[in-house]
Amino acid sequence: MIYQNFQDLQLSALGFGAMRLPVVDGDDAQIDFAAAEEMIDYAKEHGINYFDTAWGYHGGNSELVVGKALGKYPRESFYLATKFPGYDLSNMPKVKEIFEKQLEKCGVDYFDFYLFHNVCEMNIDAYLDEKYGIYEYLMEQKKNGRIKHLGFSAHGDYDVMKRFLEAYGADMEFCQIQLNYLDWSFQDAKAKVELLDSYNIPVWVMEPLRGGRLSRLSEENAEKLKALRPEETIPAWAFRFLQALPSVKVVLSGMSNMEQLKENIGTFESDKALNKEEMDALLSVAGGMLNGLLPCTACRYCVSHCPKGIDIPRLLELYNEHEFTGGGFIAPMALMAVPEEKQPSACVGCRSCEKVCPQQIKISEAMSTFAAKVKG
Repeated sequence: MIYQNFQDLQLSALGFGAMRLPVVDGDDAQIDFAAAEEMIDYAKEHGINYFDTAWGYHGGNSELVVGKALGKYPRESFYLATKFPGYDLSNMPKVKEIFEKQLEKCGVDYFDFYLFHNVCEMNIDAYLDEKYGIYEYLMEQKKNGRIKHLGFSAHGDYDVMKRFLEAYGADMEFCQIQLNYLDWSFQDAKAKVELLDSYNIPVWVMEPLRGGRLSRLSEENAEKLKALRPEETIPAWAFRFLQALPSVKVVLSGMSNMEQLKENIGTFESDKALNKEEMDALLSVAGGMLNGLLPCTACRYCVSHCPKGIDIPRLLELYNEHEFTGGGFIAPMALMAVPEEKQPSACVGCRSCEKVCPQQIKISEAMSTFAAKVKG
């Protein structure tokens, strides 16, 4: 297992994500404890020392299972991470109650790593609102030794992350973002990494395989990569991409079975970061995967001609995310922060925007389609 230096710790470069544990009869809330415990045991035996769970994973049962499975090991032999569930605004006034319950569920006296969960458009105002006292409470727990390292995870865009960092960046020790070779440009992850670098905040990676999407490529794309590294598996390319990024310390993978776990551990037995030729080839493959999406360049000519003042480039960005993912939660979550009069459904179809669009995008049709999809 490769290890990364973080302050005075040695963290396994591969972290065990407990969001996609094996379940019984397809019921996400019913974890197969025996299978999950076997995976956690194997992970520990093969060098993984970082385990990541959260309040809401598996209907609230992930923390219970991870805590129970790790409970037989010496506390100092693993690093446990969980998160404050700010993705649900009703939790904002309950930081103390939730934190105490998380310690109880996990059966520990402290968390090695604790995060503000899912900083995004929907909750950034609440996270920054002093009346909830979230930041103050978590800093107090850190002072008391019940949180060893404090950080945050983010699915929000660059500007949302920037607002959070301007408020709390001096006290954030790490940040977890969605990072993979597709989102390097698609979700502007490159700019987000550069932003974190400017604060000297190391990167934890979530969705390295984009929910499994990058573990299976078209035959044509797979052949392009195999021509450069015949011995490398397709999923391993995604991890080798991340190994080439100096800011990355921990790569979290939500593994659902022993086969995935063993394959990923095998990959992380060695550091084989991509060279420039391989990196260029992989990013070219990623660009091809995005063909067919709306080619918006965010020039914003459309915005100045929209009688409703809709932020069209941002909505088209979310449209593309929704289309590529085949749904998912990111676009609907981001739209929750958009006022009703600025939603895709607010488009009146006047086509004024289309007359000035250099890319000749049929914006009004995209808005109508998007509104119907997120409503349905």
